[in-house]
Amino acid sequence: MALIGHRLNASAEPVPAAVLNAFRPVQVAIISDNMNRLHGTRSLKPYHRSGKLIGTAVTVKTRPGDNLFLHKAYELLRPGDVLVVDGAGDLGQALVGEIMMNRARAMAVAGFVVDGAIRDVAAFAQADFPCFARGVTHRGPYKTGPGEINVPVAIDGMVVLPGDVVIADEDGVICFDRRDADALLALVREQEARESAALAAIAEGRADIGYIGAPPADARAQ
Repeated sequence: MALIGHRLNASAEPVPAAVLNAFRPVQVAIISDNMNRLHGTRSLKPYHRSGKLIGTAVTVKTRPGDNLFLHKAYELLRPGDVLVVDGAGDLGQALVGEIMMNRARAMAVAGFVVDGAIRDVAAFAQADFPCFARGVTHRGPYKTGPGEINVPVAIDGMVVLPGDVVIADEDGVICFDRRDADALLALVREQEARESAALAAIAEGRADIGYIGAPPADARAQ
């Protein structure tokens, strides 16, 4: 049995396509609202040209500045997986770059979420391969380990478990347990309907501000 700090666990089953397709058009902000605005990243930014990120989490925990276990994770990555990397937020060395991005894209990997640094940002900026990271450095990584694959990780304050649904857009990154998908989607649909109605009302010159409560009597008289 591998010791803690050097574990390579099998990946969880892929998230069903029906779940991914249902959430693909949903804004991260709306998902966040319906998770009580408690979960999700705060500091990771998109570095790719365009494209929504959604897929099944394959997690990697690595020593800051070392990407040996990211390379090992490529042996487990499948089409539609998201490589989620806990690099402890370190910006001293880049954990992925253009070559790793192109290899993942050729494998139909869904994208990267890296709590650490990347490099070759011009290549990412010209690509539609989703990549969310904490920052950038030209300095490359070491490859000595240790690390772990498919273990719980912390990404910018967000806990990600192997097999979670990961979804990201311009507002940030969020994840959730696939077992919560149906209940969460129902809440999302309700909020989307409310927001659609609110936008329609604004377009018609109306605005529902009932949520702030009725104004005081003296204010109504003015």
